[in-house]
Amino acid sequence: MIVSAIGDSKALQAVQGTPLQPKAAENLTANEGFEKILNGLGANAFEALRTGESTAIAAIEGKATTQQAVMATMEAEKSLQAALAIRDKIVSAFLEISRMQI
Repeated sequence: MIVSAIGDSKALQAVQGTPLQPKAAENLTANEGFEKILNGLGANAFEALRTGESTAIAAIEGKATTQQAVMATMEAEKSLQAALAIRDKIVSAFLEISRMQI
């Protein structure tokens, strides 16, 4: 098993080209809590980054194709951009609330 900067990788899944499976956060509703939804989305982003890194390492070692490495890296980039956009919206909302007069 390959150990990366993020942690233990799932190189076998990366080599086989298995797509990321949707996590429970995608099936949650607003009634189940905002915190639970954000935690699930964070876990999805982290798993996409981990898979992208392990696939890139597997491609360097010759265990994965270039196409698999590019697809996993693009999926990781998309997840990271989504996480950053959500973070920016949360910070913006917090700043807006802090400016409110009491």
